[in-house]
Amino acid sequence: MALCLKGFCFMRLLSVRPGCFSGRGHGDDHRGGRRFLKSLALVLALFGTGFSADRTMAAMAAGVDQELLLEAGGLEEKVLGEAGAPVTIVEYASMTCAHCARYHTETLPELKRKYIETGRVRYIVRGIPTDPRAEAGLMLAYCSKGNYFNVSDLLYKTQSEWAWAKDGRSALLKTARIAGFSQKSFEACLTDRELLDEVRAMRNWGLERLGIEAVPTFFINGMKHSGAMSIDEMSAIIDGML
Repeated sequence: MALCLKGFCFMRLLSVRPGCFSGRGHGDDHRGGRRFLKSLALVLALFGTGFSADRTMAAMAAGVDQELLLEAGGLEEKVLGEAGAPVTIVEYASMTCAHCARYHTETLPELKRKYIETGRVRYIVRGIPTDPRAEAGLMLAYCSKGNYFNVSDLLYKTQSEWAWAKDGRSALLKTARIAGFSQKSFEACLTDRELLDEVRAMRNWGLERLGIEAVPTFFINGMKHSGAMSIDEMSAIIDGML
């Protein structure tokens, strides 16, 4: 479950229904609830005092150890760009986050053209699903093997058609068919327990080891920035590192 305000989806870690954030004991749920209240206090303080978007981004920027950030997990890294690029960006996003969808449909294409395709940025994409439908969407992207980025793009572009549909499973299957899934391959993917565990492990790594509390979150050469930034905002950060 997430609280979304002005470009941020603040993640509530307190489980509210089965499958949303499973694998945690009651003690962890209470700690998650306290973390959510701290996040809520922060966002109310920021937006309640007339902060601009730029000042909010700066207030939420923080450094993370680069070695820890780039530590490989169980899932294959999904990467765009050259390994030797001077700037590395690691994105954490959720496929049911409206701000993440806006970033992926508006900012990321420009970022690819301006920085990734010109060899100046290496871009790593990781998921941090905020609910069961986000988990399902991410699993489908991974099940598509070499077609990960095309499926991810499709899911973000059609987010409004499946993420909040009354019959989410049927709506997601309809979108998955466009990406080449049959009902059999769709069901096989979403019942892959090992993949689900790996998706949740990736999410938990971001939450517990990297301190992510909002999506989307970007680590730009190790500096953490939360919120769906425009290409101008991204450029202002990247250009200073080139």
